[in-house]
Amino acid sequence: MLIGILSDTHDRFERTQRAVQLLQEAGAEALVHCGDVTRPDMLSALTPLPAWFVFGNCDHTIALEREAEKLGIHCLGDGGEIELGGRRLAVTHSHLPGEVSRLLQAKPDYLFSGHSHIANDWQEGSTRRINPGALHRAAKYTVVLLNLETDEARSLEVAD
Repeated sequence: MLIGILSDTHDRFERTQRAVQLLQEAGAEALVHCGDVTRPDMLSALTPLPAWFVFGNCDHTIALEREAEKLGIHCLGDGGEIELGGRRLAVTHSHLPGEVSRLLQAKPDYLFSGHSHIANDWQEGSTRRINPGALHRAAKYTVVLLNLETDEARSLEVAD
C-alpha cells in the first residue's frame, strides 16, 4: 500500500492541491497530514483519498474537527495511531513532546510528524520516524510517498 504524507500546509491551498495531485499520480492510496492545516477549508484538498490528520500548533481545533466530520476525514487530535497495509502508523505534529513520547512508547512501525518544516527520515528504536517537510516556509516544498510493503520512502518536490 502506498500512502502520501504531508505536513505544515499553512493555508497554501493551491500548493496543497498540487501536492495531493502529485501523490495521487505517484500511486498514493491514502493521505496522512501531520498538522498545521490552519484553516478548515484546507481539508477539502485532502478529499480525493481517504485521509487522516492531527492538530498542529497553528490549528483551530474545533473548526477543523467540524469540517473533517463533514468531509469524512479522520481527525486524530494531538496524536494517534492508525493501521494501514498491516502496519501501525502513529502521527503527531511534534510540538508536544509528551505526545511524541506517548506514541513512541507504543512502538509503532512508523511515527510521522511535522513542525520543523525540515524533511527527515530516521530510526528511533524499533520505530521509523518520517517528517515529510513542509509546503510553507521551507527551502524546498516536499511530501513523502511511502510504500508500506517495501518500506521505501520517496521525497517528492512540489512546484511552487
